[in-house]
Amino acid sequence: MPKKEQEGFTVTDRRLFTSDGELRSETVEESSPAAPAPSPEAQPAASSPDPAPMPPSPSAAEQHEQAEAYRKSAKELDTRVELSGHSAKELEMTFERFLASLYMSAMLQLGLMQEQGGQPRIDLIGARQTIDTLSLIAEKTKGNLTSAEENFLQNCLYELRMAYVEVTNALSRPPQTPTQATGTD
Repeated sequence: MPKKEQEGFTVTDRRLFTSDGELRSETVEESSPAAPAPSPEAQPAASSPDPAPMPPSPSAAEQHEQAEAYRKSAKELDTRVELSGHSAKELEMTFERFLASLYMSAMLQLGLMQEQGGQPRIDLIGARQTIDTLSLIAEKTKGNLTSAEENFLQNCLYELRMAYVEVTNALSRPPQTPTQATGTD
């Protein structure tokens, strides 16, 4: 029921899609160049706040210029690395290195690793999101990975899920006193 008269004012449903996900024919007919866009104040109060508006995408020329500047900067860094006696290949990003970086991030978030000299910090929500990101990667790349990549990804997921369960179980247990640990009073 897109429009309905009620005591002197008109209520108009401006949603683009029906509850079934179909495009409303009324919205296509209503949208015209002369029609003003609904103001943010006209949005229902119950809806979640809209994220900040996205800036316009860079033009193709801007993207090309930025990509060239990036390549030049990366090449200069590679040259400095080579002059220091190391291989620039060590900096090259591979799928395994990408997965390893997510694995290490999750281990840090679980408090199972820490920076040298630092204290372990636990971020369960961050760890869960990182593990879920790896699960998403596994789902979206299914059938497109080499057997080594697939094996590496599945091993990372297995180890991280087990570590997550162990950490969350350890945090949910009450601390034990020395008498409880030995079983004697």
